[in-house]
Amino acid sequence: MDRVLGLVFAVFVLGEVSARVVKVSPGPLIRVEGQPVSIRCDVSEYGGPQEQDFEWEMSSSSSGSRIKIISTFDAAYSHASLSKRVASGDISVERLQDNQVELKVAEVKSTDAGFYWCQTPSTDSVISGNYEAKVKLIVIPNTLRVSPLAPPPVVPEGSDIILSCNVTRELTQPTYLSVTWSVKRGSTSEDILVFGPQGDVAVGPKYARRYADGGIRLVPGKNGVFELVVTRATPSDDGLYECNGTEWTHEDGGRWVKIVQSAREMGTVAVTPTGQSLSVKISPSSPSLLLTPGNTLTLLCSVAADNLAALSLEVTWLVDNRDIITMDHSGVVISNTSASSSSSSSPAGGAQGRRGESSLERIRVGDYRLGVRGVSGEDGGVYACRVRAFVEKGGRSSGGGGRWHMAAEKTSSVVTVKVAQIKPNFTLTLDPVLTPLATSDPTELACHVTNITHLPRGGRLAVTWEHTLLPGVTQDPPTSHLIGSLDAHGNLIPASSLSEKMKSGALTLSRVQPNTFTLRIQQTQEVDMGQYVCSVSAWTLTSQGDLMKSSEHQSSALTVRWATKPPTLNVVAKPVREASVGGATFEMSCTVSTENIREAGYSVLIQSQDSLQSTVRTIMTLSPDSVVQHGGATDPARRDSLVLVKSGPAEFRFRLNGVQLSDRAFYWCAITALNKQQSGHTWTKVTSESNKVRIDFQENGPSFAIAIQSDASTVYPWETAKMECSLSVSGSSPKTDDLAYEVRWFFTRLRGGQTTVQVASVDRFGVLRKDARNSSSDVSVERKDTHTYQLNIHGTQDSDSGEYHCVATPWYLSASTGAWTQAAELTSSRVFLTVKFAVWESLKLPLLYGVSASVGVGVFSLALA
Repeated sequence: MDRVLGLVFAVFVLGEVSARVVKVSPGPLIRVEGQPVSIRCDVSEYGGPQEQDFEWEMSSSSSGSRIKIISTFDAAYSHASLSKRVASGDISVERLQDNQVELKVAEVKSTDAGFYWCQTPSTDSVISGNYEAKVKLIVIPNTLRVSPLAPPPVVPEGSDIILSCNVTRELTQPTYLSVTWSVKRGSTSEDILVFGPQGDVAVGPKYARRYADGGIRLVPGKNGVFELVVTRATPSDDGLYECNGTEWTHEDGGRWVKIVQSAREMGTVAVTPTGQSLSVKISPSSPSLLLTPGNTLTLLCSVAADNLAALSLEVTWLVDNRDIITMDHSGVVISNTSASSSSSSSPAGGAQGRRGESSLERIRVGDYRLGVRGVSGEDGGVYACRVRAFVEKGGRSSGGGGRWHMAAEKTSSVVTVKVAQIKPNFTLTLDPVLTPLATSDPTELACHVTNITHLPRGGRLAVTWEHTLLPGVTQDPPTSHLIGSLDAHGNLIPASSLSEKMKSGALTLSRVQPNTFTLRIQQTQEVDMGQYVCSVSAWTLTSQGDLMKSSEHQSSALTVRWATKPPTLNVVAKPVREASVGGATFEMSCTVSTENIREAGYSVLIQSQDSLQSTVRTIMTLSPDSVVQHGGATDPARRDSLVLVKSGPAEFRFRLNGVQLSDRAFYWCAITALNKQQSGHTWTKVTSESNKVRIDFQENGPSFAIAIQSDASTVYPWETAKMECSLSVSGSSPKTDDLAYEVRWFFTRLRGGQTTVQVASVDRFGVLRKDARNSSSDVSVERKDTHTYQLNIHGTQDSDSGEYHCVATPWYLSASTGAWTQAAELTSSRVFLTVKFAVWESLKLPLLYGVSASVGVGVFSLALA
């Protein structure tokens, strides 16, 4: 029974929770007469079939009689007054889902205003919830008006396009307006900017940056007038512009609903490119001008364009298609004549004078004047004015100005400017003053200037010297090389390759008389042979006081040559110290004598061979800069023993310390003389070998002797016995570090046989080895000096009595071979050691103990008695 009551209670609870809910669009709904209206209705929390039916009714007032509009299941449901509109589709219902429909009115009428009910017939098993919902519809007349002002059909590039649009409506209900400007190009239309309905601004994607830069500005006016200003128009702004006005309502729930809109074409705008209207003219318009040196050249460049005020101009004056001066679009003047002026101002240069002083100024809007003061022949040429027009892409309000782009470029017609002048004239003669007869003789040439005419007061002369090698000196064809020059101010300007030679005085250029110039070579070399010419230029003063080259003449070539003798080199080698034994020092001197060679540098090679037919080895080399290098035949461990130095202006010495048997060979010097006649020319090389000097000696090793002695021949037990083994060296005695010994000590016991046993040994590296012994004594070996070894027997016993002798093997570092060599083994004589046995010393303790014991017993016996 309890289970049944629980089930009934659960059904009751579910019935309460699943109450039917019918909802319609939140209202009131404000719509414009003649515009479509949609009212949505849905039902939820219902029972029965999934698909629900809906019925729509309306009334002009909330409590008035209702008129049936349309039903989803009854085609004859509509009231007679609405049946025609339903049949025509002006009024319809559209099922969106099983539980949702939408009432649609294609063109709402003012009489359609009122209250609308959405009803759902019950399919629930229990009647619960609401089965209808209502919403109020307000229909207002269409008072939206859009009146655009047509923009100019043609706009010059860089100008502004003003798009003015008047959007109004009669305010009877709380509605809002928005304005949209768009442009259509071909079949594509894109929005530029949208203003409203909440007062916000939305910009099309292609115009976002331009709007941010200030290139597009919105100017709200009064009485519904809105202006969109597109600044700095470019040809990409061509198109058909439209203005769209929209009226909005803000419904409950925060949703904005567009209730009516109106679009109007404003007109087509074409942006004229700057290049179509840009014109550049130069005046005077005469195709040529003739000036004299020192005059002032004045040219005017006039620029015209439809949008001149919106353009920023860059004006450049050209001479022979080369920029000389520019005023950029920000007004900064940049002169490009400094480089050419500096190069042409040198009196020894090849120009016709320094350019005049150029200036460029804007005298009025569109007019730019070029002035060149103090013209010279260098200022002649074809003049033209080039103009580049720039348009600012950003708006005027953007911080720091917008982005500039070049809209057009044009160049004017040309004017040819000629500067006439009378050139000075003169005659040149090049004569030899000193002619070389052999290498290193001096040479002097004189360049005479005669028959000078038309050289004005203050005019000066400059000279340039050039040299051409004789054919066959080099593999290349003979070419002229600059030696140096004296400019009109008397300044010496040497060629870079001869600068050091002129500083040292080996080569001089001078002016010995007003009209005579000389060239002198102190020590003429073979590379100096050839043809010489002098070029003299005349320089005149301009109106600014500057020197300008007006004419130049070149002399005939003068050939300088003489019969040459080939350079010779002779080298003599002689021993300074001969090596007769291994380890000695060998020293050799090489003396050089030359002919037809001056101030040469020497490269020295020390070479050797074991025999006159064997392979030649290079021991070491010495460069002209005294850099020593060892040859591949040199043992790296012996490089410190080799010395090669320059001992005199033409003498070299080679020294070999500690000769060895492997050094026995023939030695000589191979010397190369290096002579460079002039900087920039090739080196002259002459090589010669000296006579051969021989190292030859026989190996005689050192002689060794050995002796043994003892500090005492008799010792008592437990004392220390000492015996010295001394060695001596005679002959070619090696160094201390080059000598070592292996020493062994032997013992022969007299009692018990003649067997000889080894006591201890020290190898040549100083390692001690002690042999096993039966005696309780101990031994040690001490090296007292290089040639003395001492055997110590500690705690001697009777068993240590016998004969002792030492055996030594010498090792020495051979000066001839450089290797450790083992000499013959040496054996010393024998010494006898006696260990005495002391009877009293051995018995006194036992006797003392016995006496003491006897006395003790006697005393104890007396005490007991």
